[in-house]
Amino acid sequence: MRQLFFLSVLVLILLGCSKSSASAEENYAIATVQLPPKGESEAYDKKPSPNDAPPPPPPKVGQQIEQKIIKEATLKFETDNLENSFSQIQKAVANSKARIINDSEGKDFATLFRNLTIKVPSQNFDRFINDVSKGVSYFEVKNISAEDVTEQFIDLTSRLKTKKKLEERYLEILKKANKVSEILEIEEQISTIREEIEAKEGQLKYLESRVSESTITIEFYKTIPEKEGVKISYGSKLWSAIESGFYTLSDLLLSLLSAWPFVILIVVFAYFIRRRLKRRKKE
Repeated sequence: MRQLFFLSVLVLILLGCSKSSASAEENYAIATVQLPPKGESEAYDKKPSPNDAPPPPPPKVGQQIEQKIIKEATLKFETDNLENSFSQIQKAVANSKARIINDSEGKDFATLFRNLTIKVPSQNFDRFINDVSKGVSYFEVKNISAEDVTEQFIDLTSRLKTKKKLEERYLEILKKANKVSEILEIEEQISTIREEIEAKEGQLKYLESRVSESTITIEFYKTIPEKEGVKISYGSKLWSAIESGFYTLSDLLLSLLSAWPFVILIVVFAYFIRRRLKRRKKE
């Protein structure tokens, strides 16, 4: 019985030693593993709580600035019929919601011509050009330009905001001023700032008007056929030459008549010179 008791105690001691050695090996293995930094591990292991504030939104990418483009065009072409071409342009004006601001026509040595200046909404610029180009075989002149004024527009807008803020500050100072000299000086500054604000507002409106409406100049003409030389007889040419000579002679006589005071002076001057020469010869 005593032997059985000692045998049981020995078995328990051996089991305890084996467990302690296994635990020591396990702890040593864990210690040799490289742990992540504390901050990263906490952030990774921490579970979101319903009471926690929502994470901040990601930074927004800079919004695209609306481009400000001024479009202009100049067109010139020849046509066989001025009225038909004008009717076609009028249809294009109506379809594009444009307006004619200048219309002139005339005649030179060999052509009949008509000039138009048209304001077209910028969004209908290409459509208008395509409508006008229908039926035109070729353009003698076709210039289309696009000027980007976005930077100028942004600069004016920024300066305008700065001037308005400055005006507000001066108005606040004016409310607190007590001396007449201070009030007069502040009002003078406000007046100057107000003039600058109005000037910049005018520049912005002008830019906006040029951006919103494009200017298109159109010139179209018709060539006048020249008379053939065979159809004009020799007698007609001779009579035309006589008439031309008569008119030239008439013009010459009229010119001499209009210069009669100078003619009299020349005659008198020549008479005295001749008389003086005769006296010298006698002496």
